[in-house]
Amino acid sequence: MKLFRGLVFCSLVLGVSSQGWFSFLGEAAQGARDMWRAYSDMIEANYINSDKYFHARGNYDAAQRGPGGVWAAEVLR
Repeated sequence: MKLFRGLVFCSLVLGVSSQGWFSFLGEAAQGARDMWRAYSDMIEANYINSDKYFHARGNYDAAQRGPGGVWAAEVLR
């Protein structure tokens, strides 16, 4: 558990070094929302073997938000 906390903390510090905390956290929240929206769309579509498409779409949408979104996409794999 300590290793996990250390990794999360280091990734936060490295991701925030280029910009402010508030914009990073906002991007991370928006990225998490993008991932959730892709998951909800996957459940609604209910197609067999479509999970890779929706997973990739969620990661792409989250990564377009900026460093916070990239961090959210990596954490929420």
